[in-house]
Amino acid sequence: MKKTSSEASPLDDTLSPLALKRVGIDTYREHVAYLHRECHRYRAEGFQALSKVEVRADGRCILASLNVVDDPGIVDCQQLGLSEDAFASLGLEEGRPVSVSQAEPPASIPALHGKIRGERLTRDDYRAIIQDIAGLRYSKIELTAFVVACDLGELDREEIFYLSDAMCRVGRRLDWHEHPVADKHCIGGIPGNRTSMLVVPIVAAHGLLCPKTSSRAITSPSGTADTMEVLATVDLPFDTLGEIVRRHRGCVAWGGSSQLSPADDVLISVERPLSIDSPGQMVASILSKKVSAGSTHLLLDIPVGPHAKVRSMPEARRLRKLFEFVAGRMGLTLEVVITDGSQPIGRGIGPMLEARDVMRVLTHHPDAPMELRQKALRLAGRMLEFDPDVRGGDGFAIARDILDSGRALDKMQAIIEAQGAKAFDPDNPPLARHRFEVTAPRGGVVVAIDNLKLARVARLAGAPKATGAGIDLAVRLGDVVRPGQPFYTVYAAYRNELSLAHQSSERDSGITLGEHDELPQLNVEM
Repeated sequence: MKKTSSEASPLDDTLSPLALKRVGIDTYREHVAYLHRECHRYRAEGFQALSKVEVRADGRCILASLNVVDDPGIVDCQQLGLSEDAFASLGLEEGRPVSVSQAEPPASIPALHGKIRGERLTRDDYRAIIQDIAGLRYSKIELTAFVVACDLGELDREEIFYLSDAMCRVGRRLDWHEHPVADKHCIGGIPGNRTSMLVVPIVAAHGLLCPKTSSRAITSPSGTADTMEVLATVDLPFDTLGEIVRRHRGCVAWGGSSQLSPADDVLISVERPLSIDSPGQMVASILSKKVSAGSTHLLLDIPVGPHAKVRSMPEARRLRKLFEFVAGRMGLTLEVVITDGSQPIGRGIGPMLEARDVMRVLTHHPDAPMELRQKALRLAGRMLEFDPDVRGGDGFAIARDILDSGRALDKMQAIIEAQGAKAFDPDNPPLARHRFEVTAPRGGVVVAIDNLKLARVARLAGAPKATGAGIDLAVRLGDVVRPGQPFYTVYAAYRNELSLAHQSSERDSGITLGEHDELPQLNVEM
């Protein structure tokens, strides 16, 4: 009877083991193994490039995608190389003997094929798929097939619940042993919308527990985790995260390192380069993370605007109903607010510039962006009303008092110190050294600001990877500008990125001039 790869062991191997080598390549959340084409293992096992292999040593085992190399400088015929992620996961030092064999196909592959054909999957199907994704049993090709099939297949609301529930069940879950546990999330798409970094210290200073776990940017120039990382460490171990929240009543951390809904982080590794953020995957990503983080109450911000993820009020209301349905099935109390997404919130677009705006609001700086302050206060006020001791309608005044009194600043500084503070001066942030201005070609009124185009320019300039790159916006909707007056300044760390951003802004600055009567009119809830 033929043994499966999981039954095999180095002890009954007829071929000599290989020496483990760390290959300094960042494969972004994918385990990759490297074998030389002339390696006896490669010839004997009949491996193929990109196939899944099982690497074993000292009772440890990981799955990896195989890359075949001809350069002995990468690996020679007696070595097995592992990428940075794979090497860290195996957890052994270089030179240790390892064995490699063909890996069995993931058990959920038939379900994946069903979704590719457009079939409706069951709850058990999604659990099997997510188990395999979290276990890194899928190749990037298989991950991409699943993400694209879900995007094109338009999951129904029951399937979205199945996906959300499956993602939540894999990985660790926090239990704070108190109620309520409040959180806030925005679906994204609005540059500079860093309200979470103001809401968390306000709510935590009031006394509500607020464990804010955030994702990094998928298609934007910065996510909350990217911006907070300018001020403090966000890559926190599970136990450390819990200690900080219990002591300070809040945190602003990246959820990936704490193994909260780990399948989500693997899926994001494919969604980001494809710029896919479909409604079903968005709902599953957000709600699985929040339930895993132990939240009982969630305030969800859905911005609406002509250049936002959600373009119209009917679309926003449909998305709200979808979130409400899935949240209800998962036992999460949800309040959805539909907000104005017609322009960026704040002035900065990019990690360093957005951190500047946040700290200016907290310190009452004269140049603090008022629209960021006001939106954060309104959201914080709604969250404070999760507290059964706060009467409906009183939240805004309480939030404003916490911010104006300096209690929010004190709380944010305490959280920053607990997470591992980094030097930062909001009056002199270390911006990228190359820059150019985009100016008004004529006089007029700013009647439209294209969030998507500004985000693209900021990303071409290097944000969020280059933390000092991005855009410093100088105008708002309704501003009257003169010919040659700056629209915004672009910062880039490298000349080639500066050139790409400049070419994009020259084709379309993202700023439209017109007359006052051309200003957009949005009927939003906040």
